[in-house]
Amino acid sequence: MEKLRDFAQIVSQAERGELVFPTSVNAALRLQLALADPDCATDDVVRKVLAEPQLAARTVALSNSAVFNRRGPLVTGVRTAVLRVGYRNLYTMAAAMVVRQFGSRIRDPQLRAMAGQLWRHTAHVAALAHVLARHVTAVDADTALFAGIVHEAGGFYLLSRADELPGLLDDPAEWMGAAREIITREMMRKLAIPEPVALAIVALRGATLTPPPAGLRDTLLLAKRLAPVASPLALPVDATGTDQALEDYVRDNARLDDVLRQSAADADSMSAALLV
Repeated sequence: MEKLRDFAQIVSQAERGELVFPTSVNAALRLQLALADPDCATDDVVRKVLAEPQLAARTVALSNSAVFNRRGPLVTGVRTAVLRVGYRNLYTMAAAMVVRQFGSRIRDPQLRAMAGQLWRHTAHVAALAHVLARHVTAVDADTALFAGIVHEAGGFYLLSRADELPGLLDDPAEWMGAAREIITREMMRKLAIPEPVALAIVALRGATLTPPPAGLRDTLLLAKRLAPVASPLALPVDATGTDQALEDYVRDNARLDDVLRQSAADADSMSAALLV
C-alpha cells in the first residue's frame, strides 16, 4: 500500500508539472539553454564546455568518430571539437549529460546496473537512429540523434526515484502504461524538448510499424529494435506482443542489411563516443 501511495504521488507530481530534478541536472540544463542561444559566442561556448569535464570528453570523442572525422587529423582540443561537431550536436551532447546525470547518484547496486544498461541502450539507439535517418527514413539525422539521446529520459527519472523509494518498480504493470507516458510527457516539457521530437517519443509506447518506415517515430522504433543492448525497463516480448510488421521488416529487408553493414563503423564509433 505504501509503494502504491509513493507511485501515485510521483504520477501526481508529473501531472502538476512538479517533477523534482537534482541540482546537478539543473546545472546541466542551464548549460543546455546557453547552447540553444544562437547569439552565444564560440569563446563562451568553449568555456562552458571546458567547465563540464564529461561534456568536454564526450565532445572530443564525438569529433573523432567516423561520422565527423573520416581521414582528418585526430582532434585533441575542445575548441576544434566544438567547431567540427557544430552547435546542434553539441546541444545533443549537453542533453546526454542531463539524461545521464539522473543515474549518476543512484546508490542501490541493482538500480545502478539498470541505469548503466539503460544508458548503453540509449547510446546505441541514438547512433543507430542517426544512421537510419540518413539512409532509410529520410529524417534529419541530427534530430534523430538528439531524439535517441532523450527518448528514455522518463525511464532514467523513474530509476532515480526508485533509489529513494525501494520497491517502486517491482511491478511493471503499475508504471509501464499510462503512468510512464504521463511522466515522459512532463520530462519532455521540463527538458524543453521540441514538440515534434517529444511527440515522436511519447508515441513510441504501443506503436506499430507500417512499412516502409518513415518519420522520426519509425526511426526510433527501428533503432530500438536493432540496438544490441536492450532497455532494462522494457516488458518481455510475450507480455507486450510482437509488432510483426517490424519484425518482418528487420528480418527480410536486404536494403536494411546493406545499410547497416556499410554504416557499422559509423554507428559503432558514435555509440562509443556517447558512452565516454
